[in-house]
Amino acid sequence: MKKIAVLTRDCAGVNATIRAIVRTAFIYDIEVLGIRRGYSGLIDGDFIKLDRRSVSGIINLGGTILKTSRCKRFYNEEFQRQAVKNIKENNIDAIIVVGGNGSLSAANILANKYSIPVVGVPATIDNDVNGVDLTLGADTAVNVALDALDKIRDTVTSLERIFIVEVMGRNCGYIALQVALAGGCEEVLIPEMEMDLDIISKEILEGNKQGKASWIIIVAEGKAHAHDIADIITDKTGLETRIAVLGHIQRGGRPTATDRILGARLGNYAVEMLKNGIINHCVAIKEDDIIEIPLNVTIQPKKIDLGGKYKLIKLLT
Repeated sequence: MKKIAVLTRDCAGVNATIRAIVRTAFIYDIEVLGIRRGYSGLIDGDFIKLDRRSVSGIINLGGTILKTSRCKRFYNEEFQRQAVKNIKENNIDAIIVVGGNGSLSAANILANKYSIPVVGVPATIDNDVNGVDLTLGADTAVNVALDALDKIRDTVTSLERIFIVEVMGRNCGYIALQVALAGGCEEVLIPEMEMDLDIISKEILEGNKQGKASWIIIVAEGKAHAHDIADIITDKTGLETRIAVLGHIQRGGRPTATDRILGARLGNYAVEMLKNGIINHCVAIKEDDIIEIPLNVTIQPKKIDLGGKYKLIKLLT
């Protein structure tokens, strides 16, 4: 193993991973190339050399120093062959892909269709990579959303209103459920469970009669849009309802200590895997141990296990 490349998506903790990859590779005298702008850069041959100095002072930065982009071109076989050609012409022995479902799915194509040695590092704020307890960026996203919610609560309480707060989560309600529980919210709407706005509206009216003047409902973007929920609840209750859509602030921000350390652990182990000949797997955290999961397993759909969390929210409302 003489030369590896690293390709990333963006979320908090990714730069800590890049740093760990480069510094671990240095120990083994392995050269590291950074692939700029994700799979677009792999197709276009946009590579830069990474060394210890180039990754100095980045552990605390959000996003990714390598930039990123969504690349639909990669799913065209012509561009896949171009990417593989660039890999071979640059004498790249293996690629570490840091990203979520889309990035890991593309990595699986490289591994299984073109026999390119790949190691995946799960990085997505939705925490929806199958078989993984915690992905890079999820902890920071929850804390960013929670900080915003705490500020919104000041307004909700002062103006005595119902607020619908929309957070990210297209197919997975991880952020919504964590924020609702940590923020002491009255209700949460996520893709993993049915939504009954008649019952919610009835609970709001009953609470209002007993003097409860404010109410916060968290909704994952993949379940419904905040403005639609607000319109329905206002229509059913006659009470004033406002919305807040947190949007892309959840993807940014300085990584928490959890994401910085997780990034360092996963990046270090990804290089160790390659050094030991373990390829076409994803490095992951399971019960605080580092494990290896086949790439074709990690790209399967994942739904969060509600367990007792939703019940706990209802109990504490």
